[in-house]
Amino acid sequence: MNLKESIRVIEGFPKEGISFKDITTLIGDGETFKQSVDAFVEYLKDKKIDVIVGPEARGFIFGVPVAYAMGLGFVPVRKPGKLPAETIRMNYALEYGTDSLEIHKDAIKKGQRVAIIDDLLATGGTIEAVAKLVEEAGGEVVTLGFTIELTELNGRDKLKKYDVMSLVEYDV
Repeated sequence: MNLKESIRVIEGFPKEGISFKDITTLIGDGETFKQSVDAFVEYLKDKKIDVIVGPEARGFIFGVPVAYAMGLGFVPVRKPGKLPAETIRMNYALEYGTDSLEIHKDAIKKGQRVAIIDDLLATGGTIEAVAKLVEEAGGEVVTLGFTIELTELNGRDKLKKYDVMSLVEYDV
């Protein structure tokens, strides 16, 4: 099955002018969800990955099953105040303002090879912050993997120093 066919597009959500790509239809179908996880695993299998990292919340949806299928650990990246142990924080710019993400300080061991998995690549700001957190924690970002990429928003431009892959592309 074509993964793109399993993603529902909702025009005007959450506001007029936005074309929302809804992954709930993809993850709600066992066959297509498995196909997406298998595609990530196939791409990563020869990259000598030590751990999978995913930002909340939708990065968890794809990152955890990829880690499981590869027999690897999963490291969550969360909003401030959600992780119980000592953290490293990264602030990043949004279209209007700033936001922050955190990772446990001891979650990544020095030199570990990391794949970051998320549902969507748009402008690249959030995932760039996640990559910087991994690097600050001592990890080497090997690959950034996305279920969906919105190519017109040029997120890859912000992530040029990384290997970037996506399963499905939309112009927007």
